[in-house]
Order: sequence, then C-alpha cells, then structure tokens
Amino acid sequence: MGRRALLACWCLSMSTPVAIADEIYVTNEKDNSVSVIDSRTLNVVRTLSVGKRPRGITFSRDFTKFFVCASDSNSVQVYDAATGTMLHDLPSGADPEQFALSHDGRLLYIANEDNAVTTVVDVGTRQVVKQVDVGIEPEGMAVSPDDKIAVTTSETTNMVHLIDTSSFDVISNILVDQRPRYAQFTPDGAKLWVSSEVGGSISIIDVAKREVERKITFAIPGVARDTIQPVGIRMTRDAKTAFIALGPANRVAVVDVKTAKVKSYVLVGQRVWHLELSPKEDMLYTTNGVSNDVTVVDTASLRPIKSIKVGRYPWGIAIRAMPEHTAGSVPLEGEKQTETR
Repeated sequence: MGRRALLACWCLSMSTPVAIADEIYVTNEKDNSVSVIDSRTLNVVRTLSVGKRPRGITFSRDFTKFFVCASDSNSVQVYDAATGTMLHDLPSGADPEQFALSHDGRLLYIANEDNAVTTVVDVGTRQVVKQVDVGIEPEGMAVSPDDKIAVTTSETTNMVHLIDTSSFDVISNILVDQRPRYAQFTPDGAKLWVSSEVGGSISIIDVAKREVERKITFAIPGVARDTIQPVGIRMTRDAKTAFIALGPANRVAVVDVKTAKVKSYVLVGQRVWHLELSPKEDMLYTTNGVSNDVTVVDTASLRPIKSIKVGRYPWGIAIRAMPEHTAGSVPLEGEKQTETR
C-alpha cells in the first residue's frame, strides 16, 4: 500500500465516529457493591465496592459522578464515574434510601427513612440546605420537570408530600394506597404517578389540583393478588407508555399513559424492584432482587432477551449515557452526554 493510501486510511480512522457503549449501574444491596454492565455486550465489566446496603443511585447531570444511598452507612456517597473512586460523602441524614437530583443539578433531595425527614443538600457546597419534616418512613423521591416541586412518599403514613422548592414548605399531603414506594412525574409535570406496594395500585395525581384523579390496579392470570406489589416506574419521553415493576409477581406491567390501561405484562426475574430505560428507549432493564439478576427487555417486541447475573439483592439502577465521539480527537463543543433519568 502506498504512502498516500496509508495516509488516507489513517485520516479515515481518525475521523470515523466511534460509539461508546452506555453503562448500566446496579446497586447490590447485600454485597455492598455496584455492578457496571456494558450495554453493547450486556456483560458485567466492573464491580465497584461502595458503602453498606446501597440502594438508590443516580448520576450528576454531566455523568462524571454518581451518587449512592449507602443506607446502613448513613451516607450518600459520591464517586468518580470513570475510575469508580470515592470522592466524598454528602451529609445525607439517617438511613438514606432514595433521592432525586434537581434538573439544574444543584440540589439533591434525600428520603431519610428512619427519622421522617427529607434532607435537601447542595451538592456543590456539600451543605444541608434544609431538613423537611414529612411522614413516617419516607422513601420515594421525585422533582418536577420545572424544579418547582419536590415529592416525598411516606410508606407508613400512606401519603405523598408536595414540597415547594423555593420555601421548602410542605404545601400538600395527599393520601394514597398502602405503602407508597416510588413517584414519577409525567414529562410535562402535570401528573404524578405513585406506586403503592401493599395497596397494589398506582395513584395518578393531578399536580395542579393536588388530588388523586384515578388509580390503576393489576390482575395477572395465575398470579396471587397479594404478590402484585408495584414499586419502580419508568415512562417514555413521549408520555405514551409506562413500565411498572410488580415485585414478587415477577412481571413488568406495560401501561398506556393516556388511558391508564394495562396493555400487557412481561415476565422477568424474581422480585423485580426497579427499572430503567436505555437512552434510545429501545431497551428496558430491570433489577430482580431475589434471582440476583438484571432482565433486558426489548421494548419493541416486549420480550426479554437476556438475563445478566449481578450481585446479591440488586436494588437500584441508573444509566451512564455515553456520547459518540471522534476517535483520537477531543469531542466537539456541544457534544454532550444525553441526560437520562
């Protein structure tokens, strides 16, 4: 091959975009670890040691850091996503279980299960901004798309607490079914979906009216009613479809958001607890706490395509969305990672 041909090949290789696989991070509650899965190979590529009883997990908005609720360490821990090195603790309050990061990336709202408060932390200054009294055993956390309302669900009080983020006052307490575990806003912020584990239902709350406008219940042939325990919720960006983890029923419910009707059920691993959509929303990943695995579901066919063994009692899940970049060059300005929830 001549010098010109070699030079042409080299230039082509330097300018060809190379897709880097997204990474799926799963907290393993029993192993005090996080399993990192390559989304292209669907294999575990790293296992990171973290604090005691890790549950909630989320990423900074630029995906350079990730946060872990180390519940039995009474700490929210911050890690470098590239190296897995722990950077520092945040003052989380007692027994942090779940949290939600504001969309501007500044404030972290943390549910403290043992002392009935929501702790608000400035992630930049690492200071507690406010502790808000809520109901007994707070767990689920969410922040509205406009960052104006934070939500805490309290398991024992069976309430959803709406918090004004400008004053940090509780502006509404909404009664839902037993043991509310998770909350998610619709993309437009108009509705709030809340799962009730023991109640076996989803409450859909009109945020402006601050009231439950309808409920979703589930019935699966051959599955005992008391094993249908909804927890995690994920909604597509176009607000057409919601996926709901149904716990010991070992199913994910697929729900039409507009009609609030269940379209189908997908069989996954044992005790499915939380789930996450890929950035392109072509795959759904579920954490299965008893079978110790992650189920990968093709969202077009609604069929599981793989089960990935992780650590013991997988609980939380988050995705580090990676950009496409030019091999051997610095990413172009504005070529940023796509945000995923």
